[in-house]
Amino acid sequence: MSTAVRNAPAQFAPTASQIEMAYSVCRGIARTAAKNFYYGFVVLPRRKRNALSAVYAFMRRCDDIVDDTTLSTDDRHNKLAEWLDKVHRALAAQPTDDPVLLALADAQRAYQIPIGLLDQLAFGTAADLDGSQSEPASGAPLAARYQTFEELRQYCYGVASVVGLVCIRIFGYRDPAAEPLAERCGLAFQLTNIIRDVKEDVAMGRVYFPQEDLVQFGLTPADLAAPRVDVARISPLLALEADRARECYRAGEELVPLVSEDSQPALWVLITIYHRLLEKIASKRYDVFSERVRLTVPEKLTVLGKGILKRLL
Repeated sequence: MSTAVRNAPAQFAPTASQIEMAYSVCRGIARTAAKNFYYGFVVLPRRKRNALSAVYAFMRRCDDIVDDTTLSTDDRHNKLAEWLDKVHRALAAQPTDDPVLLALADAQRAYQIPIGLLDQLAFGTAADLDGSQSEPASGAPLAARYQTFEELRQYCYGVASVVGLVCIRIFGYRDPAAEPLAERCGLAFQLTNIIRDVKEDVAMGRVYFPQEDLVQFGLTPADLAAPRVDVARISPLLALEADRARECYRAGEELVPLVSEDSQPALWVLITIYHRLLEKIASKRYDVFSERVRLTVPEKLTVLGKGILKRLL
């Protein structure tokens, strides 16, 4: 035996009980924080539900770092880099006692999730640090982060379309046509989030609507932050983005039959919940300023029940 082989470090191999405990922690994170996504998780077979929960917990950790306003932008960048370094070590089978990393490494191996996609998920969250006003109350004027819809699309790719690409690895698929459809489905979800979260995003100094769209409707970023927002003036802008999202939701309908049969109900539940959220916003004439628009628990349980029936039939 060569010296190189004899001195090679043994790969870390967690026990089955450690892995189960790690997935349990991730399921708890998803159940608590994934207000819409978790309903889709419930319909999945246990092994796939575990894997998606691990990916969600990983993304949640990235988001928490990026959104930690007690740290400077540079410190958040550094902390995210440190977290990714720990992720790479865990994926290389080096020892870790972090349950999120234990579960993520197990899921990544089981479903052959490209490490590059996981990196892109983290880099996508970091995009919110670049060009964002960390102190919107400091007097600096609000500004649109993107000039064109194509620039916004690229942002959405990093924070949402990549999520879709990871999800279909876990769902299972054979037809490569599933990949661009998953990207468009992720775009639909993110556009829905952007429409719903205008008020909260502006409070953090983030204006996601493209400058060209604001100009089209005679608006400025400051109009979104007014003490009394003129919803009638803002609603045509939100309706434009909603129409773009609806077009992308059609891709979701095409995607469902392309994933493995045991995952189709879960994907249907996810798409249906987000699409209904968009239509609920539209039914309120895009007034996302008076209160946060969300589906009620009974509304989501109704969708979940139909998803469970789809799995059983």
